[in-house]
Order: sequence, then structure tokens, then C-alpha cells
Amino acid sequence: MHIAIAGNIGSGKTTLTSLLAKHYKWEPHFEDADENPYLNDFYNDMQRWSFNLQVYFLNNRFSQVQEFRNNNKNVIQDRTIYEDAYIFAPNLHAMGLMTSRDFESYFSLFKLMETFIAPPDLLIYLRASIPVLVEQISTRGREYEESIRLDYLKRLNERYEAWISTYDQGKLLVIDVDNINFLENKEDLGNVISKIDAEVHGLF
Repeated sequence: MHIAIAGNIGSGKTTLTSLLAKHYKWEPHFEDADENPYLNDFYNDMQRWSFNLQVYFLNNRFSQVQEFRNNNKNVIQDRTIYEDAYIFAPNLHAMGLMTSRDFESYFSLFKLMETFIAPPDLLIYLRASIPVLVEQISTRGREYEESIRLDYLKRLNERYEAWISTYDQGKLLVIDVDNINFLENKEDLGNVISKIDAEVHGLF
């Protein structure tokens, strides 16, 4: 079984992935942000490095999904290949930070890859407001995220909402993280797990 967690930067994907992996004894797969050779350069010069960054992510997540289906384990994934293609890359293009030529090449590559992969059995979307995202980004203190602008987060949130409103690839669970704290409040985590149980039991 393949469970995936989607959400904007700072929405709590990595935290929830870790907590659920521990609870269900699923194998976690994280976004390798700290090992990404383009991330620091990208945040310093988005226009120059946007295409390189997105192709790196696309390749990385395509490899992950192929691995999931081949090893027959229950896995939980931090961020999906769909977010790269439908949110981050088109957002960079719309902001003038990726050329039309590069975006068309990127999206063509994604559509080809998509024919070789299956969507997650359950997609969990973490919905968060801009103030909550900013607070959580600040709390974790990643140096390369210090230069992220509010309008960038806002644009991403708008694209997430548009994508989720039309998502029809499989089961979807939306969790509003503004009013819960699944890291520090066991009751909040329990409520999230109950909602997941209700969805997952319907998969068997």
C-alpha cells in the first residue's frame, strides 16, 4: 500500500510522515531536501536554477514510486510527484522564473513518466494558512528557507487548493492543520489516525 502526504512548504508533511510510519509500522520515504544539490542555488537565483531543480525532483520521485510498487511494502511518502508537476513547476513558470520552453519540456517529461506509475492508494492533503506555514518554517530554521517570500507561499497555497479541488486519481483525505498539533497533542494525532483508518480499511 502506498500512502502519500501532500502540502505546502511548512505544512507538517515530514512530521506527520514520521508519526504515521511509527504508528502503522509503514516504511517512510522523505523528500531529500538536505541532499538536493540544487536547492541552495535555487533559493538564491530561482530563474537560473528552477528547471534543474524541478527535473531533479521529478527524477527522484519517479524512482521512488517505481521502487514502492516493486518492493510490495506498505510505504508512506512525504510529497508526491504530482505536486512538482501541477504546483511547483507551473508556479515558477507563471512567475517568470522558468521559461515556457523549459516548462513545456518538463511537463512533457512528467506526462511520459506518469504513464509508468500508479497514484497513491490514499492521498493526505495538509491544508494550512500562510501564518501557520510561516511559523512552522521559522521554527525548523532551515537556512535556505529564510529567503522564501510570503507571495511565493500564497501562490503555492492557491495552486494546492485548485489541484485538490479537481483531484480524482484515488482516495483523498484533507486535514486542516491550522487548529491541530499532531506533534505535541496525542488527541489530535489520534483524530488524524482515526480518519486515516476509516479511509484505509476501505482499501482492502
